[in-house]
Amino acid sequence: MDQTIRQLGELLLGAVPTTILLAVLYFLYTVLVHKPLTAVLAERRARTEGALEKARADIAAAEARTAEYEQRLREARLKIFKNLEARRQRAMQARAETAAQARTRAQEQIKAARSAIEQDKQQAMTKLQAEAERLAAEIVRMVLRPVEAASPVGGQ
Repeated sequence: MDQTIRQLGELLLGAVPTTILLAVLYFLYTVLVHKPLTAVLAERRARTEGALEKARADIAAAEARTAEYEQRLREARLKIFKNLEARRQRAMQARAETAAQARTRAQEQIKAARSAIEQDKQQAMTKLQAEAERLAAEIVRMVLRPVEAASPVGGQ
């Protein structure tokens, strides 16, 4: 057993440089690799999150601009529709005025035509009356005219 303990002691003594080398290697790994790598990863994560936040902010700004653009577009369309409606109303009003003027002119022409027809009727009635009186006078004259030659009733 003595020999086992001595071998174990020699083994541990031989393991001390390996343990020291392992500790130095761990220290160097921590200082040279692990800390810089952790710092780089943290910076990368910060930049990625910053980029994501910036992207979200850009998306929000783009959505705000899009909403503003759509609002202005709706307002422009509404203005166009109002202008079209006003133009349509003016056209309908002008059409109604033109129709009213045409109706008025037609009524005036009808009145003038009726007046002319009434005058023609009066003239015709006057002429007919005069002609009827002339014919009546001629008929009376013919009927009442003295017989120029009294003809005997027997043919002699």
